[in-house]
Amino acid sequence: MSKSEIPKNHQYTENARGTVSWRSPSNIALIKYWGKKGFQIPSNPSLSMTLSDSFTETLVKYSLTQNPGTISFDFYFEGARKPQFGQKIATFLETVSDIFPFLKNFHLEIHSRNTFPHSAGIASSASAMSALALCLRSIEQQITGIENENDEFLKKASNIARIGSGSASRSIYGGYATWGKIASWEETSDLFASTLKTNIHPVFRDLRDTILIISKNEKLVSSRAGHGLMVNHPFAEARIIQANHNLHELLEYLDSGDFAGFIKVVENEALTLHALMMASNPGFVLIQPGTLQVIEKIRDFRKQTGANVVFTLDAGPNVHLLYPKHQTKLVKDFINDELIGFCDENKFIDDKLGFGPQKLK
Repeated sequence: MSKSEIPKNHQYTENARGTVSWRSPSNIALIKYWGKKGFQIPSNPSLSMTLSDSFTETLVKYSLTQNPGTISFDFYFEGARKPQFGQKIATFLETVSDIFPFLKNFHLEIHSRNTFPHSAGIASSASAMSALALCLRSIEQQITGIENENDEFLKKASNIARIGSGSASRSIYGGYATWGKIASWEETSDLFASTLKTNIHPVFRDLRDTILIISKNEKLVSSRAGHGLMVNHPFAEARIIQANHNLHELLEYLDSGDFAGFIKVVENEALTLHALMMASNPGFVLIQPGTLQVIEKIRDFRKQTGANVVFTLDAGPNVHLLYPKHQTKLVKDFINDELIGFCDENKFIDDKLGFGPQKLK
C-alpha cells in the first residue's frame, strides 16, 4: 500500500468536511487513440496538445455521509441536475472506490461547468474527468494530511482520470502529452499519461487553435461506443501500426520544426479517425457536410497563401484549426471571410497551447 492510500478501516475524525476545486483543460489529440484492450488500456499510444481556454471547472464539497458503505453524491452541471452525467459519475466513483476507500464514507456535492459545448466532439469528457480526478486527489490529501510530491500527485490523478475517460489522462499535463506505452520510452505507460519531454521547436510552442463549431449538438454515437466498435474491426491491426509510425514521425517534426511534416501527419490522423468510424460495423458518420467544406477551404487557403495552417478533428464534426501565433491576423481574416458561415450561429472558440490544470480551492 502506498503512503497516500487510506486503509478501509480508517476512522475519519479530522478534516471530515471541506471544499476543493480544480480547473482542468480539454486537449486535442494529434495522434489519435481509438480502440481499447482490457480495461481502459489504449490499443495504441496517443499524443495531444493541451488547450488553455476550453476547460471544465469542478467544485466538490465533501462531508461524512449518513449511510456509510455506499457511494453518495449530488451532481450539478452548470447549476442543473443532469441525470445522464450523474450515471456516468456514479459508475466512475464506484470503480475507483477501491483506490479511494473514503468515497464510501463521504457524501460529495459536485458542481461542474464548461467554457465550451459538451458531448459535441471537443473532448469535454477529458476536461471533466480530469478535473474530478484532481478534486478526488485533493480530498484524499486533505483527509489524510499527507502531501505528495507533485509528480506523484499528478501521476495518480492521471491514472484515475484514465478510468473515467482515456483522453482525460492527458489533460492532467500542460503542453504536449502522451498516453500509452511507447516502446523506446521507459517513462511512458498505458496506465497514466506523461508530459512530452523531448525538445519542442519554437514554432510549435505558441500554436493557436481556433475551434470552428460546425455543430454544438450532442453527437449521436459516444466515443465510448465508438471505441467498442474497434473490437474485430477489419482495420484494427493496420491502425495500430499506422499510429505508431505516425507518432514517431510527429515526434521528429516537433523537434525539427518541420511544419509541412506536421501538417501531413496531423491531417492524416484526423481523416483516419473518421474513416475508422465509417468502416465500423455498424458504420457511423460524425462529420457533417460543413466539416468537409471547411476542410477543402483550409487546403485551398494553404495552397494559395503558403500559410502554416493545419486542421484536425476530434470524435465529432467540429474543426480545430491550428496555426502559429505570428499568423493569427492572416488566419482570423480567412476565418471571418470564408469559414464563419459554416459555423453554428457563427460561433468559434479561440484557444491556444495551454499549461495544464489549475487548483482553484
